[in-house]
Amino acid sequence: MAMRVWEQYEPVAEIGIGAYGTVFKARDLQSGKFVALKNVRVQNSENGLPLSTVREVALLKRLEHFDHPNIVRLMDVCTTTRTERETKVTLVFEHVDQDLKAYLEKTPPPGLPVEVIKDMMRQLLSGLDFLHSNCIVHRDLKPENILVTSSGQVKLADFGLARIYSCQMALTPLVVTLWYRAPEVLLQSAYATPVDLWSVGCIFAEMFRRKPLFCGISEADQLGKIFDLIGLPSEEDWPLDVSLPRCAFAARSAQPVEKFVPEIEPLGAQLLLEMLTFNPCKRICAFKALHHQYFQDKSAGLHEKWEQRIFLYTYS
Repeated sequence: MAMRVWEQYEPVAEIGIGAYGTVFKARDLQSGKFVALKNVRVQNSENGLPLSTVREVALLKRLEHFDHPNIVRLMDVCTTTRTERETKVTLVFEHVDQDLKAYLEKTPPPGLPVEVIKDMMRQLLSGLDFLHSNCIVHRDLKPENILVTSSGQVKLADFGLARIYSCQMALTPLVVTLWYRAPEVLLQSAYATPVDLWSVGCIFAEMFRRKPLFCGISEADQLGKIFDLIGLPSEEDWPLDVSLPRCAFAARSAQPVEKFVPEIEPLGAQLLLEMLTFNPCKRICAFKALHHQYFQDKSAGLHEKWEQRIFLYTYS
């Protein structure tokens, strides 16, 4: 880390190793608050740090001024020139102790109450709608990138970083899972904001199941597992710009959502299917999902009602 980083932030513990390097928990020596430090190595252009990286960081910093409750805050950016060809960028985020993966693992049987799932999904979609309205595609939504505070507040993390990370090492299957990837990504077709709604659908189902919905071991296997639920898509919906043809998969019919997610209620099953729609042009967007009928019967004060129980899930 840069001298400035060492002077301002005291590393406390290693949080984990992601696709792009090690993440540290650190203490801000001025405020005393904990932060998360993420180091990114960026290949320099002829004029130093690539303009695309500067623009991306500037966009993330601009979001800080909105202070959205469901978005983790980027608090600082520090850069150090390691060599003529490489610059190290340290991103300083607010620290949240637990991600959704750990949260679900600690949830006691029989699992989360449906009201809590609904509340958390509403928060997740609210944060995602905010990102999409600011032209940011997350591209790597999974339980590890969704943080849950001790009071049950959901915060999206690692958003908008894909282009910053693009100069880094190739994503390895050991770190980056296929399980939350949209079909258009698996088929290496063009993609945009709908990829995030597919991932949210997978996460939605996982909140009920407490285990991933589709656990493929390759792109083709992942697609096959997806088609076991939604059925083989029509020729009309199959993208033209892909090397893997529709005929490579056996014909099969769509199955009832309840077969895969037994605890989900009818309106939730309807929303899930709208998220897990093969054709991204027909997939529900974050704004419409947030205003889906599934959320309309949310009672007032629900967040506070379940706060103590969520606290127990988080720290038991």
